[in-house]
Amino acid sequence: MKKLKFVDSKILHKKWMKDPKYRRAYEDLEPEFQIAFQVIEARIVKKMTQSELARKIGTKQPVISRLELMKSMPTITLIKRLAKALDKKLTIQFN
Repeated sequence: MKKLKFVDSKILHKKWMKDPKYRRAYEDLEPEFQIAFQVIEARIVKKMTQSELARKIGTKQPVISRLELMKSMPTITLIKRLAKALDKKLTIQFN
């Protein structure tokens, strides 16, 4: 049996960013990545499960799961509720 070789995801990402198609797709999804990453990070820091966060904002766990997996685009209203539940200030900026 062939032994698997693991590659660091950061190294792969850096290599793939040299491909214009990959870079464009990645940059197009950057806002979704940021929302998902920041919700996950804040939820973990607060030691909350997806279910606990969902209950706190008046929704169900699958809504949080889809958001964290980038399978849905949240509304501004949902993002504001998440920020409040996670004791965060919502800031939107254009760079």
